[in-house]
Amino acid sequence: MRKVIQFSLLNLGKLYRQNYKVLRLLFYFLMALLCSLNTPIMAAVPGVKPSSQSIINQVASPDALLQQGKLLYDAGRFAEAVEILQQAVKAYQNQGDNLALAATLGNLSLAYQQIGNWTQAQQVISQSLNLLKKSANQQNSLMFAQMLDIQGRWQISTGQAEAALITWQQAEKIYTQLNNQHGIVKSLINQSQAWRSQGAYRRAKEILKEVDKKLQLQPDSIAKAVQLRSLGDILLAMGDGEKSQTLLQQSLNIAKNLQSSADIGASYLSLGNNYRTQQKKAQAIADYQNAVEISPFPLTKVQAQLNHLSLLIENGELTAATTLVPGIQSRLAQLPNSRGSIYATINLAQSLNKLVKNADAYPSISYQDIAPLLVKAIAQSRSLGDRQTEAYAVLSLGNLYEQTQQTQEALKLTQQALVLAQTSNAPEIVYRVDWQLGRLLWAKNEIKNAIAAYDAAVDTLQLLRRDLVAVNQNVQFNFRDSVEPVYRESVELLLQSQSKEPDETTLDKARQRIEALQLAELDNFFREACISGQNVPLDKIVDQDNPHTAILYPIILKNQIQVIAKIPKTPLKHYSKAISETEVNQVIAEMRRSLVNPAATNTVKKRSQQVYNWLIAPIESELSAQQVNTLVFVLDGAFRNIPMASLYDGKKYLIEKYAIALSVGLQLLDPKPLLTQQIRALTAGLTDPPPGYNYFPRLPGIKSEFESIAQSGVTTTSIIDAQFTRPALETKVNTAPFNVVHLATHGQFSSRAEDTFILAADGPINVTQFDSLLRNRDESKPQPVELLVLSACQTAAGDNRAALGLAGTAVRAGARSTIASLWQIDDQSTAFFVGAFYKQLKEGKVTKAQALRNAQLQLLQHPNYNTPSFWSAYVLIGNWL
Repeated sequence: MRKVIQFSLLNLGKLYRQNYKVLRLLFYFLMALLCSLNTPIMAAVPGVKPSSQSIINQVASPDALLQQGKLLYDAGRFAEAVEILQQAVKAYQNQGDNLALAATLGNLSLAYQQIGNWTQAQQVISQSLNLLKKSANQQNSLMFAQMLDIQGRWQISTGQAEAALITWQQAEKIYTQLNNQHGIVKSLINQSQAWRSQGAYRRAKEILKEVDKKLQLQPDSIAKAVQLRSLGDILLAMGDGEKSQTLLQQSLNIAKNLQSSADIGASYLSLGNNYRTQQKKAQAIADYQNAVEISPFPLTKVQAQLNHLSLLIENGELTAATTLVPGIQSRLAQLPNSRGSIYATINLAQSLNKLVKNADAYPSISYQDIAPLLVKAIAQSRSLGDRQTEAYAVLSLGNLYEQTQQTQEALKLTQQALVLAQTSNAPEIVYRVDWQLGRLLWAKNEIKNAIAAYDAAVDTLQLLRRDLVAVNQNVQFNFRDSVEPVYRESVELLLQSQSKEPDETTLDKARQRIEALQLAELDNFFREACISGQNVPLDKIVDQDNPHTAILYPIILKNQIQVIAKIPKTPLKHYSKAISETEVNQVIAEMRRSLVNPAATNTVKKRSQQVYNWLIAPIESELSAQQVNTLVFVLDGAFRNIPMASLYDGKKYLIEKYAIALSVGLQLLDPKPLLTQQIRALTAGLTDPPPGYNYFPRLPGIKSEFESIAQSGVTTTSIIDAQFTRPALETKVNTAPFNVVHLATHGQFSSRAEDTFILAADGPINVTQFDSLLRNRDESKPQPVELLVLSACQTAAGDNRAALGLAGTAVRAGARSTIASLWQIDDQSTAFFVGAFYKQLKEGKVTKAQALRNAQLQLLQHPNYNTPSFWSAYVLIGNWL
């Protein structure tokens, strides 16, 4: 996986003999490249603009060779840089200048890393460190720390995150001894990446907070501007768009004060990417345009224009997008050959490809016009000896052949790309190549080989799981387009691969793959690998502990619904319905719109009976024969947007026949029932929304809701209205003895973590903060949170994937079970429902799923609340026992 480039000081011995101004300028260059390791959208940093003439002329001395190598490296001509740096190494060896030799070996290691020669990269950085160990002084200590930075980069690039962490911690100690604040900050940022690569996101964020504090204390400088920008980019990758924006704005302000047009342009580019992630299109476009106008570097201008172009295409503004193309083509043609310019060429080809698919919008270009761009990119990659960019270019050309149905040519190119990607340590390209290979083999009806290719793609995605949001920023990455289809197509291929009914091994593999997709969706939602625990397989619970429960896995494919069912003590079953994904989504969308309208019961029944016939009818008799009383759904896609309780068989709703629960995977965390005699609830509620959120209505019935909980016999600790702040909730969470948390306040579920929250009196509590609020408690309290209830939440309007936020909330909170509403319900009916639920939970000696069902049935039987809009909104996620 490509990291931000690290290039050490060119000649430390020489620098100490030069004047302060030169030292400062080169130090800025060093900090610009060393400040961070892995950002999804790298900060465009100022550097030396190479000219071919200067490179040709500077060949007289070791110092000139080193400068020449730097210029070639800056230009992305890594193979040529290796040759020149090798000459510089020999020259410094002949002079006996060990300090300069050590620096040059470090630079040579970086160049080797860029061309994927990991063995040579490791050998030369080891040589550099060994040289520096022989003599100890302040100059050598600084150089030694800088070489450790490079060694750490090699380690993390080759999958040795733990070793990289130790290396960067060692570098930090040296920088601390030297009181080198810039070096300390650089090492800490690198350490955060190492922690993140090991899945320790909380620790990574703690380090980044420390970095932020240190940066705020530093005087303004170009180095500080670059570090702030890099830190902002990292936080954006980790899903903290708000804090990222603050840091990027600080970086921009410093660059403006110091009148550094290069850094101003780079900060505008990063801010544009930030606004784009936050779906603030107008601000993103404005900052992309600012970057184009201000930056002195052609590559930065092109990158900003390409991001602007892809944003317009993504939003369907194709006419506006076409006006950008000529300018991009013109600037791209003037760029010197480098890795950056090659990726920009591929990026343009892919955007043009999307425009070609809509011929009316851009009729003046065809596939035949795109191919030469990719052929050029391949040739340029080969001239640089850059196998990684060559792999991506060859893959893209193969995709072009695939689209024009030239399967044999596409296959040859794809196989060639696979070899290139595997030998250049680029897993983010490898999985795409395997995916493309699988599609092509499938088209040729080579099913066995196609399955193997898809399996390889999925395996690589699993290895990439922690870093999917931080893959090579030059590789266009969109979860919906580039990851989700791999899993879905794989499942479709598996289930269609056999002429007869799929065997149990195949069915089990298919459902595991859908679970992997769900986990990947949550990872993408949180921008980090979602939390896992000691889980028990659902099948074991069904077969041994809860033999009256069945599990259903409905899977939405392009032209059919596939359902895999686990019925107690029987092999997996499978059935399907030939229906397009488009029609499924239309039926569910209409059903969802009708569910929130109490007057639309007839439409609800009509659409919900369709869904019932798809999912339940084919297996209804077997459920009855096995005396199943509880259904657990592992829902896929649009099915998450509707409550399964509202499915209708023509006479009864599903809730009238079964208790119902949802699961986000095939395993359950600590599947134990809630002990009724020990139910203690922490209740928190907010009648009036805080300032800025007045579009949410008042909730005057909260006190009645809390009274109904107390009347059920549950011991409660309450904070309400002005008392309900985030600090107060956190204090209560960590001091009060309880195992149920009941939050009666407005909340919103969204497909974006940034827009998923609950409201407290002092503002929103974001879903990403649930981790510190509730999960931390598990580490200090013997009694975990068994049940989280969110009684006044709703899914975001117009977001057809908003239920992902509900699943994310359930996972992030760490509660064994979560009950939430998919839309906001009338206050009085909510109080009625809540009282009935807790009474069932306290006195009924039933499972959580059965308690929920009984409370919903009481609403259904109430003359004022008998329509699905009142009783079906509540869903149970997680442990149903």
